[in-house]
Amino acid sequence: MSEMNEGISRRWLMGGAALLAAPAILPRRVWADESVVDLQSPSGNSLRQVSSAYPEKGSMIVHRTRPAWLEPRFEVFDKGVFTPNDQHYVSWHYNTFPTEVDPDKFTLAVRGHVNKTLSLSMKELLAMPRIDLAAVSQCAGNSRLYFEPGVAGAPWANGSMANAMWTGVPLRHVLDMAGIKSGAQVIRFAGMDDPPVDDAPRFMKSLSIDHARDGEVMLAFGMNGEQLPLLNGFPLRLVVPGWVATYWIKALNDIEVLDQPDTNYWTAKGYRFPNVPDHTVVPGQTGYELVSCTKLFPRSFVTNLKEGDKVVAGKATRLRGIAFGGDCGVAKVELSLDGGKSWQGTRLGKDEGKYGFRRWESELTLPGAGQHAVSVRCTNSKGEAQPLKITWNPQGYMRFNVETIRLTAA
Repeated sequence: MSEMNEGISRRWLMGGAALLAAPAILPRRVWADESVVDLQSPSGNSLRQVSSAYPEKGSMIVHRTRPAWLEPRFEVFDKGVFTPNDQHYVSWHYNTFPTEVDPDKFTLAVRGHVNKTLSLSMKELLAMPRIDLAAVSQCAGNSRLYFEPGVAGAPWANGSMANAMWTGVPLRHVLDMAGIKSGAQVIRFAGMDDPPVDDAPRFMKSLSIDHARDGEVMLAFGMNGEQLPLLNGFPLRLVVPGWVATYWIKALNDIEVLDQPDTNYWTAKGYRFPNVPDHTVVPGQTGYELVSCTKLFPRSFVTNLKEGDKVVAGKATRLRGIAFGGDCGVAKVELSLDGGKSWQGTRLGKDEGKYGFRRWESELTLPGAGQHAVSVRCTNSKGEAQPLKITWNPQGYMRFNVETIRLTAA
């Protein structure tokens, strides 16, 4: 057992309910910082309040209070490849998300098309074999604010993503304990955020049997060496490495093995986008098939400089940033000053795991005074590269095109 795992065990098993009791969510004063940030959306709607009033969270951009939609300032991603727990974004579907949880009373149900129905306590889960794995959690709507023309949905800037070292029990172990019966087709997951009204569909997502049993999908209770924050799914969440965070069910308390396809709304109809090249259409286009958002795509960003920053002309400027390969590792990150006609390589930092962020660095000399566009592109280990064309769909999902910032040399 690693040192980090031992620490988590001590806090959970010896700390007692008082240590782990979750605090109330709704702060008395939401706008605690009394400050505003401009997210520079091309279609307006750029100003957001910033608050430090949410439990276990630092200063966060607030897009919505109920349900909670919180995003860190983008500069947090320049501080390292692992996103601090108090800066991990927050996104819930319903305003019924749990505001407190007693871990001593919590149970995880494993039921359905199984040989043995289970009701597992946290103490039982913590006693099982565990794994550590670095992985990026990214909302399907990350960067929706920069779609042009604008689209409906949660107006995230680029920060509804985070990389953590997750600690938990391999889902395969729990499924093997229950015993999956012959004829099982999918496994469905749900959490403690029940529908707010009777006719609303419970938020649930499904995985194939093989995917659920791949040994990497986990029931996570640890995040960066600490217990999960309440707002990020305490006491247990599903982690599906390489897939969009829609599948990462928070406050997970129900696993159901089905012997038929999952027809619930959020699987059959929700989180779907065009099944066309780069999942990109033009506004007003019709006649295309929709498919579920599943795997992540490669992305990369400059983190130490931002749009409009000034640098010295004719002198080497250090650039650095982060990249991730999606459902596999990062092979290379490149920069371009001519709109993608030519590219130059960068130096990659330590590989903490194929599903996580990877640091990149380079020196770039801007040739003369004036404004220069700097583009950054990631290619993953499957050879998939970010496209130059701007990705767009009316759902505002899965932006992954090459990002460009404009710097002024003087």
